[in-house]
Amino acid sequence: MNSNILLVEDEPGLVLTLTDRLRSEGYSVESLYDGSEAVERATRDHFGLIILDVMLPGKGGFEICQELRERGFTTPILMLTARTQMTDKVKGLKIGADDYLTKPFEMAELLARVEALLRRGSRTGSDGPDFYDFGPLRIDMRHSEVFRNGAPASLSTKEFQLLRYLIEHRGKTLTRDELLKDVWGYSSAPSTRTVDVHVAWLRQKLEDDPKQPKYIITVHGQGYKFSS
Repeated sequence: MNSNILLVEDEPGLVLTLTDRLRSEGYSVESLYDGSEAVERATRDHFGLIILDVMLPGKGGFEICQELRERGFTTPILMLTARTQMTDKVKGLKIGADDYLTKPFEMAELLARVEALLRRGSRTGSDGPDFYDFGPLRIDMRHSEVFRNGAPASLSTKEFQLLRYLIEHRGKTLTRDELLKDVWGYSSAPSTRTVDVHVAWLRQKLEDDPKQPKYIITVHGQGYKFSS
């Protein structure tokens, strides 16, 4: 597991606190205070995780996250934000963030998220086929690409990870708890709609009729399954 963490945060006190605690847990931490340097640093050096504040001087966290994903970098990103509006959280996830924490947060929760993201990021790909074809869909597992009717479908990192897991377990009903544990890497949270939101996004991008899905099926009272 790559335990090198890039921390991009402009609050000196928080940087000091997080750096000390993460290093005490055995992680290697490098920090930046200005967002304008983040993309270059993240693409030049190999990090297992990026902890990224939304509000930064130079270049904001949303812009940094989006630019990294557009360049094809799949390093897990944990976003920190003082904003509480749901639209900001949804925006972060849609542009490719893997998780987020709203300030102020408990250190124990941050450490749990960090461990989960690093553990998930270290998992190797499956030994299955490089390509799957389902009607108009073609999924390139090796390059994390999806095509619908020959045209590329733009999926976030987390959307593709969820799709991959559903396909690898196609035909099996997967509970939300299973998906949270195996795709997101942390235990279930009864109030979260993370799985449902990501399933809705996948249906919008992949299904002919998202309201009557052919591939990502809801099993009422249980969870979801991929039907091929």
